[in-house]
Amino acid sequence: MIRVLMVCLGNICRSPLAEGILESKLDTSIFEIDSAGTSAFHQGSLPDQRSIEVANKYGIDITNQKSRPFAKKDFQSFDYIYVMDSSNYEDVINMADNKEEEDKVSLILNTIYPGEDQSVPDPYHDSINGFEQVYHMLEESCSVIASELA
Repeated sequence: MIRVLMVCLGNICRSPLAEGILESKLDTSIFEIDSAGTSAFHQGSLPDQRSIEVANKYGIDITNQKSRPFAKKDFQSFDYIYVMDSSNYEDVINMADNKEEEDKVSLILNTIYPGEDQSVPDPYHDSINGFEQVYHMLEESCSVIASELA
């Protein structure tokens, strides 16, 4: 089983979308996709309603997800850890105990913009249009990830 973790700040907007998108592109008997947040603000909550709406628009159901905080044990549990922005990257890297753990962590947009270290904008304080924009960024990134893993 290959395990992939998507990480954002609260685990209610970006990472649930990324989890749902990537899961829709891979064989779940071979791949396990999950998501987490670098904070525990929304622990146990469903994804933001706007993330749910955008995912539904594209035939993806993310209503089975619940927010959870990133934990040190995730380094052992996951083969790949994709973060949404540089702040998430720093938060996750600061929890790593060694280079092997650090090497599992990547900014997700580096899949489509190698070495540019671009961030997926947090749409939390935006309208549905921000969520739509984020969906398309993540869809493109997840297509690359899926083709590389498959």
